[in-house]
Amino acid sequence: MAGAWREGWLSGAFERRSPHFDARPEGTSVDLLVLHYISLPPGVFGTGDPERLFLGTLDADARPEYAPLRGLRVSSHFLIERTGRVSQFVSVHDRAWHAGLSNFRGRNACNDFSVGVELEGCGDRPFEDAQYAALEALVQDLRRELPLRFVTGHEHIAPERKADPGPFFDWERVRRFLPEGMETAIRPEDCCREMLAERMRSLAAGRG
Repeated sequence: MAGAWREGWLSGAFERRSPHFDARPEGTSVDLLVLHYISLPPGVFGTGDPERLFLGTLDADARPEYAPLRGLRVSSHFLIERTGRVSQFVSVHDRAWHAGLSNFRGRNACNDFSVGVELEGCGDRPFEDAQYAALEALVQDLRRELPLRFVTGHEHIAPERKADPGPFFDWERVRRFLPEGMETAIRPEDCCREMLAERMRSLAAGRG
């Protein structure tokens, strides 16, 4: 059964409102879905710490490897756990902070025009069938609310900086369940590295 939308929030998803978001640029068409993986600690599942990270409540003193996360303000629109449970942290009409420095087909700042979906996982093992099933249902729901056209990975819009969703993610499986009018965009040329490099140089020079 399809979920209902209310002000960018999906019924059926576990609602956990993150403070880490802001408004999209006025008039933005949200046509990109970006897939990520996350596990905290790395390679350990079911801890609840990815959710705490997005909510800004993660205890950076709890584990030595969490020290670099102190004060980090990040979020995602959705998180799909290994069980297939879906949580939502930001309205899809707002901008979640998931992609960072990124470029998709000549457009920098992918947060502006994308929805971010985190899959509980890591780069050295497959994802679960339940996650693919949840992702398929979520994509169908998202397509009813937004003009999505492309699905890509964090590694494809931020090459060399990011590696998710990684080598064990089954892109062909995703391609087969995409609704008509959507396609995967995971080729090297789907990111303009020259524009991304120029943006990084501008930030390093303090030009904003």
